[in-house]
Amino acid sequence: MVKSFSRVAIAALFISVLCFIAPQEAFAQDGKLNSGDTAWILTSTALVLFMTLPGLALFYGGLVNAKNLLSVLMQCFAVACLMSILWFVLVYSLAFGDGGTANAWIGGLGKVFLSGIGVGTLSGTIPESVFFMFQMTFAVITPVLIVGAYVERIKFSAVLLFSGVWIILVYGPVCHWIWGGGWLAELGVKDFAGGLVVHVTAGISALMIAKMLGGRRGYPRDITPPHHPGLTMIGAAMLWVGWFGFNAGSALAADGSAGMAMVVTHISAATASLVWMGIEWVKYGKPSLIGIVTGMVAGLATITPGAGFVGPAGALVFGIVAGFVCFWCVSFIKQKIHIDDSLDVFAVHGVGGALGILLTSFFGAEALGGLGLGEGMTMTKQLGVQVLGIVVVALWSLILSWIIVKVIQKTIGLRVNEEDEIEGLDISSHGERIHPN
Repeated sequence: MVKSFSRVAIAALFISVLCFIAPQEAFAQDGKLNSGDTAWILTSTALVLFMTLPGLALFYGGLVNAKNLLSVLMQCFAVACLMSILWFVLVYSLAFGDGGTANAWIGGLGKVFLSGIGVGTLSGTIPESVFFMFQMTFAVITPVLIVGAYVERIKFSAVLLFSGVWIILVYGPVCHWIWGGGWLAELGVKDFAGGLVVHVTAGISALMIAKMLGGRRGYPRDITPPHHPGLTMIGAAMLWVGWFGFNAGSALAADGSAGMAMVVTHISAATASLVWMGIEWVKYGKPSLIGIVTGMVAGLATITPGAGFVGPAGALVFGIVAGFVCFWCVSFIKQKIHIDDSLDVFAVHGVGGALGILLTSFFGAEALGGLGLGEGMTMTKQLGVQVLGIVVVALWSLILSWIIVKVIQKTIGLRVNEEDEIEGLDISSHGERIHPN
């Protein structure tokens, strides 16, 4: 009797497992929802948000004067919240919607407020809600990157207004051109995870707003060094970890492409860190913690557009080039053209992203260890398309950012007064201190 019951129970359990598994397997085989891909993109989404909050916020926070730490954290946090809502309300539709006859230039309004997107709506092998969230984290971090250009001297209201208008007029269209099936995508521009969409748009816009805002009080001779390099290193470590979601997640699948993207991301970051450290060691006699983590970010930004197209040997070259070129650009921007891009957004992200776009033209080719440039594409052809992408995106970002800043200057104003800047934005803008008396 017991044996019979046991056999029945085992058979019932076996049938139940089959009933649970079989539909899932059939679903995946039909090219529909893939639970592995979905789980990986959910994880990547959390990693990319982790890059911004707390990663980038702490990275920037440690680089400023102590009396402005809370203002930087506040700017990063508030911009992240605002971008999330604008992405939901409008910008996702502009970036990934169907624009009809204008689809080459801008998506339509069919997906505002996630209209028509339900639990069962798919984007490839993952739910569109997951794709929406993953792409939202890119839209969040891009204007937060720009925060580094204007710290310690900008009105908080100007931060929110600039970021809100910028995400609609700059990020949304560029995202559509490259990732939403727009005209640059049709030409064959290769930008795996945001060299153009994220880093060039943010870098060029950062340079423009820094120029129009003017330097910090006492710049360039009387600028206080970073108040907490240790905090910056902690934030940098979070960026490094989160960047695996940024790059490997952009494969939009749990597959070999994601694995290789993770490998090349790590190699480029480690290489650029050591190159930057070495340059400082030779030039100044001492390697700095700020230097090695800045090199890391340069390596990450540079490999981003090529992460899904290049091999490990190419990643080593990406890191070497990023370390040398971005290091030189930091000095050039501040000492030669005298723009107080306070935390080097353009030199590290803008230049790094553009370098990666160019290098992908060569190291994406199979002859140099890449995964291939696509049918009919040669290195020369790909380089021409990549250069066009850089020029167009840079000009769009530059012109639109100039217009947005001009409007802000004429309306609510851009810069805090001198007394508030001396007192520090923590107390003058937010009524808080990091160490209350």
